[in-house]
Amino acid sequence: MLCISVEEFLFWKKKQLSKGGDQLSFAFLLDSMAGVSSSDINLITINPNGILHLKKNLKFLESVWDDHLTRSCPIQYLCGVTFWRDLKLKVTKKVLIPRPETELIVDIVFNLFRKKSEKLFFAELGTGSGAISIALALAYPSSNGVATDIEQDALEIANKNFINSSKQSNLKFYCGNWWSPLESFKGKLDLAISNPPYIPRDTYEKLPKEVKDFEPKAALLGGEDGLEHIREIIHKAPLFLKENGWLILENHFDQSEKVKKLLIENEFTSIEIVKDLSGIGRFTIGRYK
Repeated sequence: MLCISVEEFLFWKKKQLSKGGDQLSFAFLLDSMAGVSSSDINLITINPNGILHLKKNLKFLESVWDDHLTRSCPIQYLCGVTFWRDLKLKVTKKVLIPRPETELIVDIVFNLFRKKSEKLFFAELGTGSGAISIALALAYPSSNGVATDIEQDALEIANKNFINSSKQSNLKFYCGNWWSPLESFKGKLDLAISNPPYIPRDTYEKLPKEVKDFEPKAALLGGEDGLEHIREIIHKAPLFLKENGWLILENHFDQSEKVKKLLIENEFTSIEIVKDLSGIGRFTIGRYK
């Protein structure tokens, strides 16, 4: 643990922010690598005459910040972690950085299954860092979950995140494309969730550099119209869900009506479009018969 005067730290902080970048990314760097939270910053700003303890020295932190500014690499990848709901998750370029809006998927599940003592059997398709599955496994300790991903590297990260987040053993990971690793679970799922690649090709080509150049293409691109993977997931879901089992999908901001139509065509009922905090129809849910 390194000691530094608050005065020196605040001068250094001002200098770094003068180079560019945004306050949130810089705050993330300080929190995840230096061990200095936003509340810590607020306190020392009020009383700047003390000593601050850092986990990393200023030279190292500055090198990470400069790398972020120079290459536009997401700060989460440079720090190797991200915060999602109440989880601290390991992330690398092998997995998508879980977005704040995706946190609402967990709240949707809470609304459908209100008793945390329920013994659900759920699946997440395309788990990436494992964020959604881990949150559900922790929230429903009497339940069991399975999570798939086509990338073995992603599953290793997800498994590490689960081990780091919990002493439970109610979540298993399987490698393969969407439903293919779950053949032995046909007709057994109470719930299936997916935040699949849903960005249309034209939109993908115009994504910001920090997304397109660093985050895995396979986790973002959803084919020409963005619905390629969503179609496959919906089409095969009835084989794996119990009667009255639920399917929850995240989709692009303009896809909800199309996803709703696909659910209707595949005999889903109780279909609902759920808006995110920006009022966008971000999620589409349905119950199989």
